[in-house]
Amino acid sequence: MLRRRHVVKAGAALAVSGALGACAAPEGMREASRPEGPLGDFRLGFAIVTAEDPAVGPLSRTATVEEWEEVLTAALKRELGGYEGERLYHIGISVDGYTLALPGIPVVASPKSVLGIGVTVWDDAKGEKINPEPRRMAVFESFGGDTLLGSGLTRSKREQMEDLAANAARKVHLWLRENAAWFGGDASEAGAGEAAAEGESGA
Repeated sequence: MLRRRHVVKAGAALAVSGALGACAAPEGMREASRPEGPLGDFRLGFAIVTAEDPAVGPLSRTATVEEWEEVLTAALKRELGGYEGERLYHIGISVDGYTLALPGIPVVASPKSVLGIGVTVWDDAKGEKINPEPRRMAVFESFGGDTLLGSGLTRSKREQMEDLAANAARKVHLWLRENAAWFGGDASEAGAGEAAAEGESGA
């Protein structure tokens, strides 16, 4: 039911890898969040992840469809599974592109890992999309002492993927709270929490 729309795959994920590679999310974004109060009638149904032929950045490790599905599904469930509303909503994520920094690249390059995704929300009861077009997001690895010289030098591929997945789930969570009215929630209150969180991240 959740179909991945065709996109210019070299766009978001890979362009940001070069142009914005110096930007990174704060280390705190790796931690699974707790719901900041109810999100209307939201309860997570299915977390559906597709990674059909994503664009892969230059000098990147490669990951399988199954690996992306595993880490992103787990991260979404951790991030959004705490809501106990009375209505089911499904989250669909397409992996449009990624770069997983390689080891052995000169320090001056300071390579960063980045993930490009498209997000769609489905109303289970109505059987339809809430947002007609996927929301495109660029997600960066967390910043810390071990990534200062490039995470390819200090982290395994799995660690890079889990970090990106956690940050992606957090970014989706914040976006849902921005749009709390979709779920019968108070958009102004949710937006205040979102603004504070975004202010901390510098996004």
